[in-house]
Amino acid sequence: MKINYVLVDYENVQVKSLELLKGEHFRVRVFLGPNNTKLPVDLVLAMQELGERAEYVVLETSGRNALDFHIAYYLGVLVSLDSLGFFHVISKDTGFDQLIQHLKSKKIFAARSASVEEMPCFKILSPATSQPEVVVFQQKPNTVQSKPPKLEELFNAAVDDLIKRKTSKPCTPKTLRSTIHAKCGKDIPSKDIDAVYEALVKQGYVRIEGTKVTYTLPASRL
Repeated sequence: MKINYVLVDYENVQVKSLELLKGEHFRVRVFLGPNNTKLPVDLVLAMQELGERAEYVVLETSGRNALDFHIAYYLGVLVSLDSLGFFHVISKDTGFDQLIQHLKSKKIFAARSASVEEMPCFKILSPATSQPEVVVFQQKPNTVQSKPPKLEELFNAAVDDLIKRKTSKPCTPKTLRSTIHAKCGKDIPSKDIDAVYEALVKQGYVRIEGTKVTYTLPASRL
């Protein structure tokens, strides 16, 4: 299956959900400017769930069109590594269109979309409007089997549980992981528990100092 490389201009499009990009044929790069210091929990958890198939590219200094030039550079690098892939730029900036058109002239599959949902591979095209470079990946129909909880749901459950515990919160990293696992369910994979644990730390709700754990939790999430 053709690999789809998705380069997100986060300064231009604040993507929150990566639900459609969970397939093994997607590779995600989220480009952040120096002012993008706070990210939505949903995005952080979604990136962690993708594992090695996703990464952040952070600019250390700002400048006019600096993020656009970085995206263009990484796009060129990826094309040189896999010329048979499909390359998506997620941005409302039409300045990318000339670059996309140039790639197409070189027989390279490429597209700019204003959102993840508008990517060509998620559009069902009629024969009259379909184009050669569009590859449609249809999702499997829902089954009766219940779906496992999302990382966002596990994270929210863990936060709610810690808030309710008040002064009886876990005091060590080991007991904190065990508490999260017990709350989320023993059948939840360890990698998902690790993702929730790391998200708590990244969001500043939990601080680890050696074997000691301290908390900065909201009074309520409601």
